[in-house]
Amino acid sequence: MRWPWQRAERISDCPHQRLLPSATVGVPFEAVFIIVWRPGWRTGSNLEDLVRFRVQELAAEAAERRGAADPHAAQDAVNAALRDLRGSTGGSYKILHARVTLRLSAESRQAVAQSRADEDRVRRLRFLKAHLYDHPDLVVLDRLEQTPGTLTEEHVVELQRLARSIRACETWWQPLLEQWELVGCGFGDADRQQRAMLALLDSLRAFSDGPASHPADPGRPSPLMAPGESKRGASW
Repeated sequence: MRWPWQRAERISDCPHQRLLPSATVGVPFEAVFIIVWRPGWRTGSNLEDLVRFRVQELAAEAAERRGAADPHAAQDAVNAALRDLRGSTGGSYKILHARVTLRLSAESRQAVAQSRADEDRVRRLRFLKAHLYDHPDLVVLDRLEQTPGTLTEEHVVELQRLARSIRACETWWQPLLEQWELVGCGFGDADRQQRAMLALLDSLRAFSDGPASHPADPGRPSPLMAPGESKRGASW
C-alpha cells in the first residue's frame, strides 16, 4: 500500500552479473540482484546507483564469510543479511525489499571440485598415516585385501617374509635408530655424527666378539679424531 504523499516504488533488477567475494580464495560468486525501493521527495543525482551500492556492499560482507562449495547456503545467508535493509533509508530513498541469486561460473565450479578432491585426498592420506602406515604390519594386510584373485604360494611366502621383516624392524632397528637420533643430537655437525656412528659400530662389533671388518691399523685414523688431529686436541 502506498500513501498519497509517497512516491511510487521502483525496481532495480541489475541485469548484469556482479562478482561477490567468497571465503574460498580465488572463487567468487556471480550475483544477480532485485531491489525494490522508493525514492524520497528530495532526490539527488545517481540515486539508483547509490541504492545498488548500499545493497551490494552489505551482500559482499555476508558472502565473503561463506565458502563457494555450497552456493545455495551462501545465498540464504546473504538474503538473510539483506532482510535487515528493509525499511532502511539513506535520507533520499527507502529500501523495501532486496534479494540476490548466487551461482558459480563453469571455471569456479571446476576449481571448487578440484579443491574438494584435494581436501578429500589429504584427509585420506592423514587417515592412512594415522591408522595404517604408522603400523607397518597393517600394510601387508592392506595389500592382501587389495590383491585380486587367489594368491599364489610364492606370493604368500613373500608376504610372510615381509611381515617378519617388518616385525624385526619394529623390535630391533626402530629402537636402535631412535637411540641413535638421541646420540646424534649431542654433536654439532654431520662429520662428528658420522665419526660417532663409526665408533659405536666398532664398539658393537667388539662387544659381540665378532671379526671386525676394519681391524685396527696404526695408519688408519681413529673414528673419534679427524686426520691430523691429536688426542690432546680432540674435543667433543
